[in-house]
Amino acid sequence: MSIEHLAALMFVIALASYIQTVTGFGLGMIVMGATSGFDLAPVPVVAAVVSLITLVNSAVALPGRMHLVDWRAARAVLLGVIPSIVGGVLLLDYLNNSASTLLKFLLGAVIAYSGVVFAMRPTQHPKRSPDGSFFVCGLFSGLFGGLFGMSGPPAIFHFYRQPMDLAVVRHMLLLVFAFTSTTRTVYLGATGELTREIWMLAAMAALLVALATAAGRHYPPPFAQVTMRRIAFGILILIGAGLMASALSEFAV
Repeated sequence: MSIEHLAALMFVIALASYIQTVTGFGLGMIVMGATSGFDLAPVPVVAAVVSLITLVNSAVALPGRMHLVDWRAARAVLLGVIPSIVGGVLLLDYLNNSASTLLKFLLGAVIAYSGVVFAMRPTQHPKRSPDGSFFVCGLFSGLFGGLFGMSGPPAIFHFYRQPMDLAVVRHMLLLVFAFTSTTRTVYLGATGELTREIWMLAAMAALLVALATAAGRHYPPPFAQVTMRRIAFGILILIGAGLMASALSEFAV
């Protein structure tokens, strides 16, 4: 990896960490989308790094805030994550080896769809959804987490539709991201896929993630939460659309 690509990757990671701390989402989608779009590093490598740095982000953002988590809903989600995340990792390995352009298109579609759906501000349910729906949410979050290193889209969409305080939603999302990343990292470590390159990139990014997370926690942007969320939605839509356009141009060649 060139110095220019390394610097660009570190900048994207720091920016995404700040955005996730403020809004509760964005780290995995922004990092995966930007690095894939600009070909900064292979998708499996970046997905593994995202899992590791998500743990750093959560370790800084969650302490002292665990009382905000709806543990009944969180347990249902986390139980769904475990059986599906391995399947996502195996699917990533297959697509990266045999259909990399399709992988890029799918990544772009997921990110763009997420941005559009979140921007439309789904209507909140009048009452909390049943535990089974949180388990299904966990299944899809685990699949996305294994495939792309980003478990956010299903969890974000489901959580933001619940009649919960925004602070509760943000910290439940951080908990889900931390659990998904831990599960994915343990599996990769057990199968020998955590290479020296992955550890080096994660180590270089760790300090930036911690600093950006602390900045987001103590120095949020000087505008309303809804404005910050709209900015994040716009970034996701642009990244996703760009990836899809790039993949379609490769299909056409």
